[in-house]
Amino acid sequence: MPDTREEQMVKQAFQRLIDTYLSTPHRKKVELITRAFNFANHAHKGVRRLSGEPYIMHPLAVAQIVCEEIGLGSTSICAALLHDVVEDTDYSVEDIQNIFGEKIAQIVDGLTKISGGIFGEKASAQAESFKKLLLTMSEDIRVILVKISDRLHNMRTLGSQLPGKQYKIAGETLYIYAPLAHRLGLNKVKEELEDLSFRYEHPEEYDDIRSKLSGMQAKLDNTFTDFIRPIREELDKRGIVYSVKARVKAPFSIWQKMQHKGIPFEEVYDILAARIVFTPRDPENEIAECFQIYAIASNIYKPHPQRFRDWLSHPKANGYQALHTTLMSKTGKWIEVQIRSERMDEIAEQGFAAHWKYKEGEKSSETSETELNKWLQTIKEILDNPQPSALDFLDAIKLNLYANEIFVVTPKGEFKTMPAGCTALDFAFSIHTFLGTHCIGAKVNHNLVPLNYVLKSGDQVEVLTSNRQTVDESWLHFITTAKARSKVVNILRRKEREKQKAGEQILRDFFQRNDVEVNSLNIDKLCLLHQTDSREQLYAAIGTQTVVLGKEDLAMLRNKSRRRKSWKKYLNPFKRSSDKREDNAPQDGSASTATYEKVDRKKPLILNEETISHYVIAPCCQPIPGDDVLAYMDPLTKRIVIHKRQCPEADKLKAKDGNRILHAEWQTHKKLFFPASIRVDGIDHQGVLFQITSILSQQLNLNIRKLSVQASDGLFQCLIQMEVHDIHDVQLVTNDLKKISEVKTVTRIS
Repeated sequence: MPDTREEQMVKQAFQRLIDTYLSTPHRKKVELITRAFNFANHAHKGVRRLSGEPYIMHPLAVAQIVCEEIGLGSTSICAALLHDVVEDTDYSVEDIQNIFGEKIAQIVDGLTKISGGIFGEKASAQAESFKKLLLTMSEDIRVILVKISDRLHNMRTLGSQLPGKQYKIAGETLYIYAPLAHRLGLNKVKEELEDLSFRYEHPEEYDDIRSKLSGMQAKLDNTFTDFIRPIREELDKRGIVYSVKARVKAPFSIWQKMQHKGIPFEEVYDILAARIVFTPRDPENEIAECFQIYAIASNIYKPHPQRFRDWLSHPKANGYQALHTTLMSKTGKWIEVQIRSERMDEIAEQGFAAHWKYKEGEKSSETSETELNKWLQTIKEILDNPQPSALDFLDAIKLNLYANEIFVVTPKGEFKTMPAGCTALDFAFSIHTFLGTHCIGAKVNHNLVPLNYVLKSGDQVEVLTSNRQTVDESWLHFITTAKARSKVVNILRRKEREKQKAGEQILRDFFQRNDVEVNSLNIDKLCLLHQTDSREQLYAAIGTQTVVLGKEDLAMLRNKSRRRKSWKKYLNPFKRSSDKREDNAPQDGSASTATYEKVDRKKPLILNEETISHYVIAPCCQPIPGDDVLAYMDPLTKRIVIHKRQCPEADKLKAKDGNRILHAEWQTHKKLFFPASIRVDGIDHQGVLFQITSILSQQLNLNIRKLSVQASDGLFQCLIQMEVHDIHDVQLVTNDLKKISEVKTVTRIS
C-alpha cells in the first residue's frame, strides 16, 4: 500500500534531519536518532497540531533547528524528537531512560512542564516550569538549548493560535527566551525570536517597518556597495581571504529605537552595518589580523572616536569576540563595521555553549568555558535562594540575562566582567557576599565613591567595608545584578521574619494579659483597625513598634468601639471630558465581576462606549484607543485590566500568567476622552509656549489638564497632560507642534 501524502512529508522531514546530521563533525549515531524518531512517531500517532499537520512534524522541526542552527549532536537531537512524549502521551521519563539512557531522559524531563509546588498553589505554572527548566539546565546546558529551539519553532508557527494565546507566547518569548538566547550567544535565534514576537504583538507597526525597509532596499544596497568597494580593493591587494555582508537592522531593533528615543523611522540612522569575516592565515594570530583589517578600513574612512569596541582581548560573557568600529562614509553617514574571524563568526551565530564539551574535534576557549560556568553558578545561587513569588523569581533571572558588559579591574589587576550600569555595591557582591553586606563605599581609580556609584569600563575598584554596616532596604533602589538583589532580598526577608516573630509574641502576650482569645477572627479585627493588608504586616508593625497595642485595640476586640467605615474611591478615567457624564455605572465592581466570569476567551474583548466602564485602564501605561492592547483577568480583584501590549508590566504578566491574557480591540467613536501625556523639547524663544497652547486648545480644541515647563541654557522642555479621543489625536498634536520652528522633538510619554 503506497504511503499517504502526509507520511511522505514526515519521511522527507526525517531524511532532511539525517542528511543535515551526517554533514556535521559529530559522531554518526544515525541508528539512535532513527530509534528516537520511530518511538516519537508511534507515540504521537493520530495527533495533530492546530495547523492541521501531523504532530510529529513539530518534534522533527525542533530537532532540525537543534542540529542545523545550533549545532548540537545526537543526544540533543534525540531529546528534541522526544521532548513532548512524556507530557502528551502515556509514556514516562522512566520509559525514556530504559530505552534511550539517562542523559536523554534527564534532558526530556527538564523540558517537561510541571504543576504544583515551588511557589505554592497560586503560583504561575509558567514560572514553575521555567524554574524546573533552569534547575536541569544548571546540570546540562543542552536542556535550555533544546527548549529555545522548541520555542523558535512554536514562534514560527504561531499564526494558528488564537490572538490571546499569541500575546501570551510572544510576551513570554520577549521577556525570557530572547534574553536567554542572547546570554547564550545565539544571536541569529535571538533576533528571530524578537522579530516574530514583534510581528504578533504589533502587526501593523511590524508590516509598516518591513514595508519601509523593502522600499529602501535598493538604496541600502547601493550605499553598501559604494562604501565597501575601497575596503575590498585594499583587502584584495593584501591577499586576505574574506567575505563581506551587509547587515540591515532588524524590525524589532528599529522599533525599539523609535520607542526609546521617540523618533520616527526616518530618523533611525544606523540601519545599515557591514560585517567582514576573514580566514586567518595563522589561527594563533587571528586577533592581530583583526586589527590589521581595522587599520586598513580606518585609513580609508575616519573612525568615530567614541564608537570603538574591542571584544577580542576580553570577549563578552557569552563568548562573543569581534572588533567593532563606526566609520564616516563619503555620503556623510556613520556605518558600523564588525570584523571577525570565521571561528568568531560561528560562535557569534550559534553560541559558544554549542561548542562547550559537546562538539567533537573542536575545543572552546578556556575563557568561554569559565564564563559559562560562572553564569551557571549564578543561576544556581538564584535557584538556591527561593523568591517569595513567581514574578520576583522571573525578574531575578531576567536581571542576569540582557545586559551589555563592561570590564572592571580589581586592585590586583585582575579583569572582571560586569553588566553595564552596575554599581560599586554590585561589584562588592560579585566578589563575596560578606563584602557586599558590609560594603560602605569604594575607591574607584583611587577616588572615594558611594555605594550607588555606577562603574564604567576600565575602572579599577577597591571595596571598602565596615563590620558595623548592615543591609539596608534602600539598596534595592540602585543595585542592578541578580546576585546582589537576591542576597539583599533574602537578608531583608530574614530580618522581616524576625520582626514578625517578635511582633507575634508581643501580640500573644497582649491577648493573654487581657484575657482575649488568640484566634484568626480577633487578629483580623486588628488588621482592619490598623489598616494592614495581612497578619504578617501586622506582626511586623508590632515588632518594630510602629503599632503599639492599647485601649483602642481592646475596645475593638470587645466590640465596644464604633464601627469604622472602610472606603475606597474609584476613579473612572473615562469621565474626564467636558461631555455629559454618566454617573450610573456601578462602583462596587459587580459589573466587572459579571464580565470577568462570562468572558469568552475565543472572542476578542470589544472596548467601546457601552463596555468600557466594565474594565480597568492600567495606570502604568494608560492605553488609549488606537494603541495595541491586551486584557488581563486579574485573579485577585476579579476585574479585567487593559494594558498596552508593550507595557513592561504586561510583559511580566505574559511571562508569569499568560493563560489570563485576552485579545482586546478598540471600537470607540470619538465620544469619550482619555488622558495622554507628551513631552516637547526645543529652543527657548519668546512666544513658543503661546504657540504650543494655541495649537492644542484653539486649533485642535483639546483640553489641557496640566502643563509644566523647564528652560535652561537656551533650551526648554514642556510636559503636557491633555484629553484626547484616540491615538490619531496624539499624532495630529505631534505633527502640528513639529511645524513650530523652535520645536525639535515631540514624544508621547504615556
